[in-house]
Formats: sequence, C-alpha cells, structure tokens
Amino acid sequence: MKILLVEDDIEISNMLKSFLMTENFQVITALDGESACEKFFQEEYSLVLLDLMIPKLSGMEVLKRIRGTSTVPVIIISAKDTDSDKTLGLGLGADDYIAKPFSVAEVLARIKANIRRNTTYAAGQQQKEEEQLKIGELLMKTKDYSVEKNGEKIELTAKEFEILKLLMKNPKRVYTKEQLYSSIWNDRYCEDENAVNVHISRLRSKIEDNPRSPKYIVTVWGIGYKMGDVE
Repeated sequence: MKILLVEDDIEISNMLKSFLMTENFQVITALDGESACEKFFQEEYSLVLLDLMIPKLSGMEVLKRIRGTSTVPVIIISAKDTDSDKTLGLGLGADDYIAKPFSVAEVLARIKANIRRNTTYAAGQQQKEEEQLKIGELLMKTKDYSVEKNGEKIELTAKEFEILKLLMKNPKRVYTKEQLYSSIWNDRYCEDENAVNVHISRLRSKIEDNPRSPKYIVTVWGIGYKMGDVE
C-alpha cells in the first residue's frame, strides 16, 4: 500500500517514512503543498498523511484539492491542536486528526483503521454499482458487459468497455494516458500514446452524438481524459 506523507519537518518526515516502511508501506514524501498536489495527482494512494503548516500551499488548500477529485483517506497531522482547526479540517473532508507530538504507534493504528474502513466502504459501494452505471443517455450493466444508449445496445470491445467503465465509475477524476494504460492494459506505460488514443477515438465514435465534439469522454488539455458533466 502506498502513502503520501506531506510534512515539511525533515526529521519527522524521515522518522515516519522509516517506521512505515518497516510496516511494509510504500511512502512517497512531499515537503510543501505544491509538491504534494503534484505527486498526489501522478499516482494512486491508499492514504494521505497531511501536515497543516506547510509552505507554498497550506495543508487546508491541499486537502480541498484532493477532495475535489478523490475520496482517499486523509489524516491530518498538525501542531495546531485547536477545536477550530480540527473542525475545519474534518469539515473539508479529512478522515482523522492527530495532534503533534504523537507516537508512531498511534499513527500506525490510525492509518490501518482508516484504510480498513475505506476498503470496507469501497467494497460495499462496488457491490451496489456492479449492477449498472448510468450517465446521461448511457447505461452500463457491468455483470453482463453491456452498454446501451437511449435503449439501443452499443457493441464495445473488451478494452473499450473497461475504459468506459473506469471513467463512468470515477466521473470527477481526470486520468492521464499513462494511468489509463496502466489500469486497462495492466502493464507499464512505455510512452506510446497510440494505443490509448486509438481506443478513445473508437469509443467516442460509438457513444458520442458528435465524436468531434464529445460530451461523454472529454479531453482535459495537457492532462488526459475524464467523463463529461452529462445529465
């Protein structure tokens, strides 16, 4: 499991990273808010440990940006141990709050508890979503691998189906071509954009009213693709 640790105190960061690595976690560190956001949107994480008092972008701003696209568990670790800070942090979507100074045993226990809760919740949500996904005029039935638009069946290849399912299940998330390739092909991305581009183009030709002006699979320039805001 991979954790993003956002902490500008190098001693605390190194101490937590070393301890968590002995517990078989992979730990990616960031020393400021800008770096934290950049690293978060590059990879998938099981949990984020986030200090509030960090340079460039505050911990609260980082939390806002994370919650704009993700429900990953976020634990705030901060010396700001006031009720207002806790309330604000939890109100913005943090899952837990640990005040400094803390014991590494407490941090580990909180990490495991939050990951366990999130995994259980995600499993329950997946069971609910496995029957069907609906966005706009598109209806996907995941158990029988079928897609319909306005009641008419659309024939998709396995890869096209998996790409569409990934985007429909995560409609607010932007996926880079590398992330799409790694998720669908289950292989390391080798800077070959052609496979992703071809499948996106074919998928658009099948599900869009006008593939030249797509409303379902939208290009986010310079980043990748996401599901459009279709009602």
